[in-house]
Amino acid sequence: MSNRPNILLITADQWRGDCLGTVGHPVVRTPNLDAFAENATVFEQHYAATAPCSPSRASLYTGLYQMNHRVVRNGAPLDDRFDNIARAARRAGYTPTLFGYTDTSPDPRQHDPNDPALKTYEGVLPGFAVRQSLHEDDKPWLSWLTTRGYDPAEFDKIHQVEQEEDERVSLAPPRYSHDETQTAFLTNTFLTWLEEQKGEDRPWMAHVSFLRPHPPIAVPAPYNTMYDPEEGPDFAGAESAEKEASAHPVIAALQDVQRLASHIPGASGLVRDLARRDLARIRALYYGMITEVDAQLGRIFSVLDSLENTMIIFTSDHAEMMGDHWMLGKGGYYKESYHIPLVIRAPYATKGNRVTSFTSSTDVFPTLLDVLEIDPEHAPDGRSLAPFLVGTTPTVWRDAALWEFDCRELMKRCPHHFPDTSNHTPPALLVRMGADWQYVHVTDLPGILLKDAGATDIEDYSDQCQDIVCANIEALLTTRLRHNDETLARTLVWDYYGQ
Repeated sequence: MSNRPNILLITADQWRGDCLGTVGHPVVRTPNLDAFAENATVFEQHYAATAPCSPSRASLYTGLYQMNHRVVRNGAPLDDRFDNIARAARRAGYTPTLFGYTDTSPDPRQHDPNDPALKTYEGVLPGFAVRQSLHEDDKPWLSWLTTRGYDPAEFDKIHQVEQEEDERVSLAPPRYSHDETQTAFLTNTFLTWLEEQKGEDRPWMAHVSFLRPHPPIAVPAPYNTMYDPEEGPDFAGAESAEKEASAHPVIAALQDVQRLASHIPGASGLVRDLARRDLARIRALYYGMITEVDAQLGRIFSVLDSLENTMIIFTSDHAEMMGDHWMLGKGGYYKESYHIPLVIRAPYATKGNRVTSFTSSTDVFPTLLDVLEIDPEHAPDGRSLAPFLVGTTPTVWRDAALWEFDCRELMKRCPHHFPDTSNHTPPALLVRMGADWQYVHVTDLPGILLKDAGATDIEDYSDQCQDIVCANIEALLTTRLRHNDETLARTLVWDYYGQ
């Protein structure tokens, strides 16, 4: 146990994989993560296995694709039979400690029907000790603000800002300051706990789960005006929201349900009705939120720099459309919802690695198992990233990214966009993305092929490129068969006798 490192897993909710200075974003400034990356391994083609929050975190924590863990939406329970990062850490002698949230709905079979734990999807992953919870209702943070003189009567509008004349999206700051954000609050509690670990005779493990840059989109000065809305890369997608909706029923349905209020407190209307100018202003605030989180990460990194035997993992649960393809939020099939950051610094690792191979959020759990030197209690779908950390590439590795999105809620709310047969089959969207194409399979709908991974072109090339379509259908079928549950299939009953 003495040689095992301290382990810190940091997630920043809804952080896009391209929004890092160290990977070449033309606008976003992340100086602390950039400096951290110089002594770490940066995975440039890292993808969430699914979205939204609960499903994506189930994949991160268990190493399983959605096809196996079956957390299909927020509120869908995580089967208690699955192993996870916290349970594995306990078997290795750690007390895994949570700061923030895991968005894990409990297995109802393990609870009395009257247990209040069954009222929310914001449960705690089994195995974690909770030092500081912080759910989307912000209650612990708001209580802290009360001690700093804020009026609780105004908390229902804590993220609302003053409107700017003739602007649908205001760049004004909220009423709290840059050192009073939820991110600062969680950082404070983590650093206090970290100080308490001095003198302990065993390594520690912590999971700091930041809510930002997840909406609501609001950030205090100076971050609210740090970025000029007129600067930044071009938005991906069609020339209009109407053209975008024509690309696929899933996109049309998403446009029907995406409300601006989910990102801008107090706003009304649908996201698809925004002009590019409005989306650019939201994006400028989002960039500011990222830099605000980076500032708090700098506080953590500065303390941990003196701890030699510490492994730090920085990632997100899923990404954010942020105006691309005329959408906000996450879901559907475009890569902007799934491309996320992953930066890992390990004591034994080579410094300054850059990995361009396709990696998945399902790979984090197997990687931690390698570090902990223990076996999983179920067969993960992902694979350990340990070889990449020391500068080598496994002989056999995936040649494409894979992600899933369960469409049942969309089909329920927007049935007019889907064929009647869709009601008789579990509605699943499965994407396989290579270097210059993206294949999308949706239950009971024709598959589509996008070139350039759907970045700027929404046209379906499946008729012109049947060879690529067939290769992807075959690869998806092979992948699905490969990920049948192998937990007991690799052994025989007498292998357990006498253990």
